Amino acid sequence: MTPNRHGSEVVEFPNDLEIVITRDFDAPIELVFDAHTKPEHVRKTIAPFGEEVTECSIDLRVGGNYHFVFVTDDGTECSFRGTFIEVEPPIRTVQTWLFEGWPDAEAVESMDLREASGVTKMTYSLAFRDKAGRDHMTKFDGHAANFDNVEDLLRSLLDPKGTVSG
Repeated sequence: MTPNRHGSEVVEFPNDLEIVITRDFDAPIELVFDAHTKPEHVRKTIAPFGEEVTECSIDLRVGGNYHFVFVTDDGTECSFRGTFIEVEPPIRTVQTWLFEGWPDAEAVESMDLREASGVTKMTYSLAFRDKAGRDHMTKFDGHAANFDNVEDLLRSLLDPKGTVSG
């Protein structure tokens, strides 16, 4: 049985422009990579609090684009998009990041994965081009909830009978 790691992410601010979040997942690196990059999985995890996902497209190649849209309960549309700069399955992706609600807050987003003893450590980073863009990020509960959703998806894929305790 795998432990429940909900809420176990560590958020760090190495400088005025960057946010780094680390989180462990009890799953093989390939599956963790797929959970973050395959539309059929991302559609189930990208909306942090169960919002309706209306768009989830991923062209996972250097120069390919992604676009995610979900709608909150109050009708607010949250649209994220970018272009892949690096794609190294199953260990790394780097892409531009833009939340259309903050058009002045462009960033470079990266995900690095390392597996040891059946646990995959994810290091997620957002590096903003300026401090004003970084200052938009005042809450991280959406990221935490998104990573909890990924954990739940991984559990369901590893044990489709639902017998994993947490």
